[in-house]
Amino acid sequence: QFQLVESGGDLVQPGGSLRLSCAASGFSLYYYGVGWFRQAPGKERVAVACLYQILENPSDTYSVKGRFTISRDTAKNMVYLQIDNLKPEDTGVYYCAAEKYASRCPLSVDGINYWGNGTLVTVSS
Repeated sequence: QFQLVESGGDLVQPGGSLRLSCAASGFSLYYYGVGWFRQAPGKERVAVACLYQILENPSDTYSVKGRFTISRDTAKNMVYLQIDNLKPEDTGVYYCAAEKYASRCPLSVDGINYWGNGTLVTVSS
């Protein structure tokens, strides 16, 4: 069974930090570009970070706003999203996604092979 499972969502005060995790099972992330998307209440799902790697070249990353850092541990088949200086507008459900043989960032929603079920991040005082 192929799946992505996110964790780490929480209620956080503005200015705080959070690290989200995404565990892949049933397939290897080595062949996939990976990304994180956020869906705020009543809004569309938008890309916030992405990482892909072609062969043994250095991985290329993308993130919005400079407060999001994506990383991948291929050996553990995990993807992470570090969010610093959290703001109320960061509130939403965060989804992990994987696209096979991705060659650009951000990932296109239409090209995603696997989605996680999401983890809720709430930024509020």
